[in-house]
Amino acid sequence: MSEPQSSPDHRSLFERVVEFLSPGPDSKAELMATWAQAEQRDLIEPQSRLMLEGVLRMADLSAGDVMVATPRMDVLDIAAPYDTLLAKVIDTGHSRFPVYEGEPENVIGILMAKDLLKRQRRPELDLRTLLRPALFVPESKSLNELLGDFRASRNHLALVIDEFGRLAGLLTIEDVLEEIVGEIEDEFDDRVSENGVHALADGSHRVAGSALITDVNACFSESLPVDALDTIGGLVAQTLGRVPRRGERLRLAGLDFEVMLARGGAVRWFKVTPAPAPSAEA
Repeated sequence: MSEPQSSPDHRSLFERVVEFLSPGPDSKAELMATWAQAEQRDLIEPQSRLMLEGVLRMADLSAGDVMVATPRMDVLDIAAPYDTLLAKVIDTGHSRFPVYEGEPENVIGILMAKDLLKRQRRPELDLRTLLRPALFVPESKSLNELLGDFRASRNHLALVIDEFGRLAGLLTIEDVLEEIVGEIEDEFDDRVSENGVHALADGSHRVAGSALITDVNACFSESLPVDALDTIGGLVAQTLGRVPRRGERLRLAGLDFEVMLARGGAVRWFKVTPAPAPSAEA
């Protein structure tokens, strides 16, 4: 008599994951460790685990944590000539712009780049008629809530207000989603060379935080130290004693570094320019 064969497991992947998670972790750290174990057992894909961890981290972040600060915002002056506005739209490559009147903090609406082209056919068209309402949110607003606001209002950009009612910065729906899925590159983003160093139109370079110090030295003919660290992001963090924030600047050797993007406790991108030569003494 043949031995009875085991019946196939007809449970869904979700049911197996739920069983694996039972009785459940007691902290976020345990939950992340559980997801790591689930990945090792092929219950979830590596990219799925990273996204789950991104969702968990996003719950602790607010608009003020990921916004682009006011000094680094690209804004348009309602009174500027059409050619000036068009040049800025082309140079920056954004699809949406806050438009101000008088002072840069006095934002009166949002202009879509595609709407600006309507002025090319109808020069008499008042730019104000093309503006869309701006979405204002406090710095303390959680990213979870903000994502819901974006969906409800069908806006993709929000202006962030500080506790005193002043304009503190802006963020986009892309900024929020990048906290979950990582940096999003689209067809209009600059392509980055294999070594993480890419020349920009203004003569500066966009350098990945993971770029090797040796590659940066070769590109700029500099001699940044390579004794203890391999990457340029690690060198900058060690020099400051912490991970820098977006918009911070630092000079190392003969190079000026500006943080363009920081995510997950690390700098993703720097803007690097050669430091101006010291003026000759009279």
